Amino acid sequence: MAGPTPTSALIHAATMVTAGVYLISRTHVLFSLAPAAQLAVGVVGAATLLIAGFSALTQHDIKRILAYSTISQIGYMFLALGVGAWQAAMFHFFTHAFFKALLFLGAGVIIEAVHDEHSIFRMGGLRKELPVAFWTFLAGGCALAGLPFLTAGFFSKDLIIWQAWSAQGGHPTFWLAGMLGAGLTSLYTFRLIFRVFFGPPGTPVTKRPGSAMKVPLVILAVLAIVAGYVKEPLLAFLHSALPATVEARAGALTETGSEAIAGLLFLAGLYLAYVFHLQKRSLSDALVANPIGRALDQWWFAGWGFDWIYNKAFVQPFVWVANVNKSDFIDAFYTGVGRIAEASYRLLSSTETGRVRWYATAMAAGSVLFIAMVLFV
Repeated sequence: MAGPTPTSALIHAATMVTAGVYLISRTHVLFSLAPAAQLAVGVVGAATLLIAGFSALTQHDIKRILAYSTISQIGYMFLALGVGAWQAAMFHFFTHAFFKALLFLGAGVIIEAVHDEHSIFRMGGLRKELPVAFWTFLAGGCALAGLPFLTAGFFSKDLIIWQAWSAQGGHPTFWLAGMLGAGLTSLYTFRLIFRVFFGPPGTPVTKRPGSAMKVPLVILAVLAIVAGYVKEPLLAFLHSALPATVEARAGALTETGSEAIAGLLFLAGLYLAYVFHLQKRSLSDALVANPIGRALDQWWFAGWGFDWIYNKAFVQPFVWVANVNKSDFIDAFYTGVGRIAEASYRLLSSTETGRVRWYATAMAAGSVLFIAMVLFV
């Protein structure tokens, strides 16, 4: 989160963190031949989108919230890969790039405007101070949360949720995970928007964005809205490299019905965010003050303890082994090489006396030595 905002926008939107999605989609033949491995991808995706969604609910840093949302959206992509919805995963990969880049760049504008403040709880009332940032950030937030029938995120994410139900590798549990994730996404997205742009003023604006900041936001906001409308041409293009999803079950549920449920969850998340983070902010404080609420808040804020587990399971044992083993023969060898280099430096530096005649004599003696080696060796 300490990196430059344009770098965060690039990394989270299109390159490093989503590379695994592209890799698995391109090796879909191998995963199709190993159903257990493909199922594991779907389970990991479902767990990831929920774990990251709950963690995003408790973060204070505006960029951390967006970072956890990236993890959650990648979870959706992995869920799609796990059920065999290869094209849906890449479609969401495509739309996610636009609205996530927009949100990170918008966050950068906000952070710079309020003098490098990152906490959403120290912001507020910025919609009038930063109107372009507000409207473009709102467009990106609605795309992330999946505003029905309008934003790019709706078309791609709801296609994943539907195929988590209807695809050959789909299952109602996957569908429920996707639906719960849709509600969580709406809740933490509008929590962020209401805290930053609404309510009483927080940290005052000290710098307003110029055209170089506004123009990319507007372009990405338009793409975050309209990119979903290329669904059919894009899926047809992807069909040249990825197989179409095999729909094996539907039952009483239809794709339109699934989209309607997702739309209701979007509205439910929006309403809860409005009540807890705009209308009656004391309610959110009361939730955290409750012992159970405080425990969950701390657990989710710490990323479900994964950093602690990683530190205990890998970092500390490695440091212990390194300390125990720091005097072995391998380290001694490289220490000896360093000592020899240091001694050579001190020996050769002693010849730097500043006496030009000695330098000339040494050069002449060296020349004679090399000529003799050429002639007689």
